[in-house]
Parts: sequence; structure tokens; C-alpha cells
Amino acid sequence: MISLTRFKYKLVALITVFSMAVSGAFATANEGHDPHAEGGHGEKKGFNAKEVILGHVKDAHDWHLLSLGDLHVTLPLPVIVYSPERGVSMFSSSKFEHGHKSYEGYRIVDAHYLHANHLDAKLYTEGKIIAVDANDQPTGEKIYDLSLTKNITSMILAAVLLVILMLNVAKAYRLRGSRQAPKGFQSLIEPVIIFMRDEVVRPNIPGVKGDKYVPFILTIFFFILINNLLGLLPGSANVTGNIAVTAALALISFVVMIAATNRHFWGHIFNPPVPGFVKPILAPVELIGVFTKPVSLMIRLFANILAGHIIILSIISLVFIFGSLNKAIGYGFLPVTIAFNIVMMMLELLVAFIQAFIFANLTAVFIGQSMEHTGHHDAHH
Repeated sequence: MISLTRFKYKLVALITVFSMAVSGAFATANEGHDPHAEGGHGEKKGFNAKEVILGHVKDAHDWHLLSLGDLHVTLPLPVIVYSPERGVSMFSSSKFEHGHKSYEGYRIVDAHYLHANHLDAKLYTEGKIIAVDANDQPTGEKIYDLSLTKNITSMILAAVLLVILMLNVAKAYRLRGSRQAPKGFQSLIEPVIIFMRDEVVRPNIPGVKGDKYVPFILTIFFFILINNLLGLLPGSANVTGNIAVTAALALISFVVMIAATNRHFWGHIFNPPVPGFVKPILAPVELIGVFTKPVSLMIRLFANILAGHIIILSIISLVFIFGSLNKAIGYGFLPVTIAFNIVMMMLELLVAFIQAFIFANLTAVFIGQSMEHTGHHDAHH
């Protein structure tokens, strides 16, 4: 009981430090002098909650870690662009100077560039790399951006962590054997693995084929979980809150699901066990249902993680919204913000585990449904 109480206090203290760290980053994230202000005098910008929140949750070609006054700590990432006319170009994202300059005929589109050149924001998305001419005007040239963005770098980091952690667990089994009681990190991971195998995979994918899907389901679960947890750290990337990432994960699950199907499954789809006059109506519905399953996986994970991040960042931004009106009100609202953030961060910790489990569990359910046996189909008839 004492150790559990101490753990709770440590957790709350850690979340409080995170909240204050994020608040500190917000305090200087949208302040300073704009070098592109009209007249070139560098007018001071006010706090823009929308700009700061979207800047934290969207992908980028550099990794902004923190801000301390006028000091902005940013990690430049590799830019890899392929053009059918010019071939492959590789350089650091620092060459763009945060979107203020072009380099080797390429530039990052930002709000100032769109406004200065009167470009359509629907055609030129902010943060996208485009080809430009000597006058810094878009050429419309087709290019392929293969850069290591913030989300991609964070996913690589999560994959490396996953491999290191699992190799350490495997090494513990190899050295100590499977008959001895687990110790250390092994004792934390083993119950999770056993639970996912016995309560998720085997009930949903019955038979001897179920166990061969255990590594796949575990990989999905731990990969999503690690990315969810990393996304809660100040200055981290919003990986699972990016719909492109969740779409890729859902596509992988869909491919495995389709690979597990058999003729009885497709027979049930195109020849459902219903009266003949209903078959032309139900068959298309059943076929659409095959493709809506990965879509539901994609949207559920993306929406829950993104919503949590936006809520936390919105609560923090209230301090600076009130502070822009009156500094005393801003400082007075700070304890309320920290209290709300502690609650939200604890909730987000729970959501991180729940969403990883739901994605892995539904993947196992969909794979099990795609492995329909002959007896099931015959029983309907």
C-alpha cells in the first residue's frame, strides 16, 4: 500500500512537471519578433492559440524540442526529395531556415509564403515541400518528398525501443529459462504477453492457427502503445494522432485479414444465407463491410489521440489567452490549468493503453471473422 501511494505521488509530480514544461514551451512558442512583418521591422507577435496548437500536433521537417526565451532548440531532419528532372536531392532541413528561404530549387510552404505570393492554400498545403524557380515562385513541377519528418523519426525511435525492449526480455528467458519466475522488466511484460495471447488472440482466432498471429498482434499493440506514450512527452511528435500513420497501420491489419480469408468467407459475402430476393441487397452491404473495418480502426485511433492532445494544449493556451488580457489573471489561472492538465494527462495515460488494446483486439477479431470455417457457413443454410 505504501509503495502504491508513493507511486501515485511520483506519477502526479511527474505529470505536474510535464504540464509546467509544456506551459513553459507555450509561453515562448508564439512570442518574439517576426522577421517577415510588414516593413521588415520585426513587429512582436501576440499569442495565437490556433497556430501554436496546430504547430504541436502536425508533422514537420524539423523537430522543435523546446523554447527558452529567444532560444529555440530545434533538431533539423534530413530532407530527401526526388524530381524526375533533377533526380535525388539530400540536405538538412536547416537550409530552409524554418521556411524562410528556398534551397536548391525547393522550399517549404508556410503561411507567409502563401500570403506573399497569393497562392491557394488548397493547392499548396502548409509544411509541404514544393519546387521553385530562381525568383522563388512555384514551378508546378512534380516532386516526391521522401524526407525523414518528425513523425517518421519518432516512429523509427519507437521501433528501435520496441526491438531493444523485446530483445532484453528474450535474453532474460534465454539466460534464466522459462521455468524460473520472471524478474525486472521481464516480470512486467510477461503478464501482458500472456493476457494478449489467452484473452485476445486465442478466443478470437480459434484453432492451431491462432498462435501464429500472436507475434503480429503483440507487435501492433506494443508499437501503438509506445508511440502513444512518447506522444505525451513535451516536445514529442503526434504520431498516432496523424491519420496517415493510423491509415498505414489499418492497411497492414487489412492485408493480414485478407490473407487469412478462405472461400467460405467470400462465399458468405457474395452468397449470404438469406432469402434469394434479399441477396442482391445484402451482398453489396457485406462487401462494403469488409472495407469499413480498417477504416474504423484508422479513424478510432486517430480521433481519440488527436482529440486528447488538442484538449491538453487548449487548456494550456487558456493561460496565455487570459495573460494577454491581464498578466495577473494569467498567473492566477495557472494553478487551475496545471490541475486540469494533471487530470487530462492521467486520462491520456489510460487512453494510450486502451486505444492500443482496442486496435490490437479488433484486429484479432477481424482476422478471426475472415477465417470462417465450412461448418459455420453450412449452419446458416
